[in-house]
Amino acid sequence: MLKEKSLLAKIEEVKFSGKVENPKISIIVPVYNAETYIERCLYYLILQTIKEIEIILVNDGSTDNTMSIIREIAQKDSRIIILEQENKLQGAARNKGLSIATGEYIGFCDADDYIDFEYYEKLYNTAKKYDADIALAANVRVSKTKYKPRLNIKNEEVFVDILDKFNVCNQKKNECPTNKIYKSSYLKKNNILFPEGVYCEDKLFSVKSVYYSNKIVTVPNVHYYYWENPNSTVNSRKTKKHIKDRCIAKKAVLDFVKEKEIPVENWYFKAEKKRIGFYYFPIFVIQESTESEKWFLFGIFCVYEKKFLKQKNEDDIIS
Repeated sequence: MLKEKSLLAKIEEVKFSGKVENPKISIIVPVYNAETYIERCLYYLILQTIKEIEIILVNDGSTDNTMSIIREIAQKDSRIIILEQENKLQGAARNKGLSIATGEYIGFCDADDYIDFEYYEKLYNTAKKYDADIALAANVRVSKTKYKPRLNIKNEEVFVDILDKFNVCNQKKNECPTNKIYKSSYLKKNNILFPEGVYCEDKLFSVKSVYYSNKIVTVPNVHYYYWENPNSTVNSRKTKKHIKDRCIAKKAVLDFVKEKEIPVENWYFKAEKKRIGFYYFPIFVIQESTESEKWFLFGIFCVYEKKFLKQKNEDDIIS
């Protein structure tokens, strides 16, 4: 954790007292009980090498010292905008930020994470170079004992084909909105927002944003650092609400993929159709995919698989 004196000294050097009229990027940060990490997060945002930004902090009903910290820091940098709401979870907080964002591109950063100082400048310049709706960087999972890259991006490449876009984002396992920037105009045009009041809100947003994008460009040698916070919502996965919301989110993604007839491989996306369990332990689970469903005992042993008939095959029968 960076010391306050070091942080405030760096902020004083920036000396932003005027308004950025046409921000290149709006960075939206949902903030909930983040007093331990928010200074570090803002340190890396304020000192970004790209200066034409706005930093939108959405306080999601914090009950700790978070608000007093961000108010003090906001006095040092006029690019910071603070919004408040009662606790409605990250989806609602991000949507609230989107509703006032004026940047050409949108970035999302979580309050306990941090980024390279040149992160947003590199993503913005590369997105502009190719007129891409999305610029994608590597994200790295970090903790006091761990440093684990989640995406290995080595080259600057452009992806247009839908399957190529899904694969380069590792959409199957890494439906993450924070290691990207998004062109604001296309998000608005396609009404791409986050589900509200639920966990796992990023799954449907991510698949929609990738699907509707004109192209995705990868940006090497820059990273988003995902802090493995033991108190974060991601690490409260065994609550009943989180389990239920995760199932709902996966089902929403699968339904969207089927509706748009996205030609992913069977089982690229899957969702639970039915679950019978004892507390958090699954006894009987039915999972469905784009082309079939499987029945599992204890969530591990597949005892039955049913293939779905494709309508186009019936239409192709020679009369």
